[in-house]
Amino acid sequence: MDAAQQEATARARELQRNWYGEPLGELFRRLIDDLGLNQARLAGVLGLSAPMLSQLMSGQRAKIGNPAVVQRVRLLQDLAAQVADGSVSAAEAAERMEEIKKSQGGSMLSVATQQTGATPVGAPTVKRVVREIQSLLRSLAAAGDIIEAAEQIGQTHPELAEFLRVYGAGRTADAVAHYQVHQS
Repeated sequence: MDAAQQEATARARELQRNWYGEPLGELFRRLIDDLGLNQARLAGVLGLSAPMLSQLMSGQRAKIGNPAVVQRVRLLQDLAAQVADGSVSAAEAAERMEEIKKSQGGSMLSVATQQTGATPVGAPTVKRVVREIQSLLRSLAAAGDIIEAAEQIGQTHPELAEFLRVYGAGRTADAVAHYQVHQS
């Protein structure tokens, strides 16, 4: 790999860190390990071709262009956390991955309904709501573009600018705190 290719790969990984919180290679490898998948199976669940998954993992491509795929990544992250904490068995995880694979994206609440076959009891957790908002914003624009837009509207619409900065380019923990403060 020449210097220009190395620079392009480093830039793509940095963009991925801004958009998804970490380089996709790290994120996908963790999902593969946590859920007992291989790359081909992960690509199938996400709705990506194996070559596209490989390009995203290696940094040859920076962005997932399909918001439904981004949503499936988030759902798999949540599922991996549930498997890790023991609240979901391996058999249940396999069933849920099939439901995630069939999902068209949409809201996490509607996908949860599809997974269980019933309306979930109570409201979704604050973190799930926040991550859905973040996912939507980050599928529309890069963090730098969102910050730039926030700066442009900051004088006339400071609350909206803050929302864009916190949810579009901030950390999930900060967005959760913002959400909780503004719910009262």
